[in-house]
Amino acid sequence: MMRFLISLLVLVTTQISAAWAGDWQTGQFTVSDWVGPALRVFYVEPPEGRLPDAPVVIVMHGVNRNADEYRDNWIGLAEQYGLRIYAPEFTSADFPGAAFYNLGGVGTDAPSSYAAIEPLFAAIRARGSTASGYTLFGHSAGAQFVHRAVLFEDMPHLIKAYSANAGWYTLPDQNTDWPYGLAGVSVTESQLAAWLQRPMTLLLGEADTDRRDRNLRRTPEALAQGPHRFARGMFFFEAARSEADRLQLPIGWRVVTVPGVAHDNAGMAHAAAYLIAEDARDE
Repeated sequence: MMRFLISLLVLVTTQISAAWAGDWQTGQFTVSDWVGPALRVFYVEPPEGRLPDAPVVIVMHGVNRNADEYRDNWIGLAEQYGLRIYAPEFTSADFPGAAFYNLGGVGTDAPSSYAAIEPLFAAIRARGSTASGYTLFGHSAGAQFVHRAVLFEDMPHLIKAYSANAGWYTLPDQNTDWPYGLAGVSVTESQLAAWLQRPMTLLLGEADTDRRDRNLRRTPEALAQGPHRFARGMFFFEAARSEADRLQLPIGWRVVTVPGVAHDNAGMAHAAAYLIAEDARDE
């Protein structure tokens, strides 16, 4: 486990207007070339022609479906670390409830929300990016999306996934019913093994411990994972490590904890941006 130390200065979140990002540009475009409904995508990009190879970060919003606000949290970070940010909007009208967003429509006849990510990356490349792949980051419900998408979707251009402060998890357990485990859905042991070896960071705010949060799921199955989000994230990782040991596999996941941050996308974005930039430098 890694502990991410952030200075107080970094944790100060400044409200930056979506209409201004220094030399960098913000706006939106639409992705319609995929099996599901058209998606609005809110972005932060460098000026045209600059930094075509900047790391691409796809940012998944939370339960409020506020992709524009999630993008706004990354404006200053994009310029500071030289990142391209893209936040797709999965509306409640097109992807109702957790079943069709967080859970990807698994077990239904609907197009999987997970299937939008690779076509989105193709659209980003068409806008001038020369990046060979992307980082997938999600916070809260977006973190639920991320950790399941890494299992159910191939995503050949994924470089690394960041799942930050999910409220509950699908465990790598074929004896626990979906969506808390994998019983009842079509996941082979080889798919499970591939999931455990994919490069995913569980990014957990150490202060995300509010047991009374109105959006925190309190079903018996969720409570069995822990009383709050931080505990549930640690439980999920230990379950994954145990399953990797059973399969005699090296686990590709890691846990990074962020002191002083609760259930706050802006605070977690600061930590993620630094780590993503470090990942890019190490390539």
